Amino acid sequence: MKLLIRNLSRSTTETEIRSLFASYGKVQSCNLVMDATTGKSKGFGFVEMPTNSEGVKAMKNLNGMELDGLKIRVKRAEEKED
Repeated sequence: MKLLIRNLSRSTTETEIRSLFASYGKVQSCNLVMDATTGKSKGFGFVEMPTNSEGVKAMKNLNGMELDGLKIRVKRAEEKED
């Protein structure tokens, strides 16, 4: 299950996000979206978890949680259509 994490602080790291989500299951991948010009976080990223049950548990528990002074939003990522 691929999750979209929004409203992240620009200072939040992939390592912090990975360990936060690891509390709810295995994290297959964790990617912060970075600005190509500045090299800084754009304030959102993606986490992939191998099972829907782990993803749903993480989503329910982490959505609205405060992280680095901001309330993060976690939802299922929508698949891009070509």
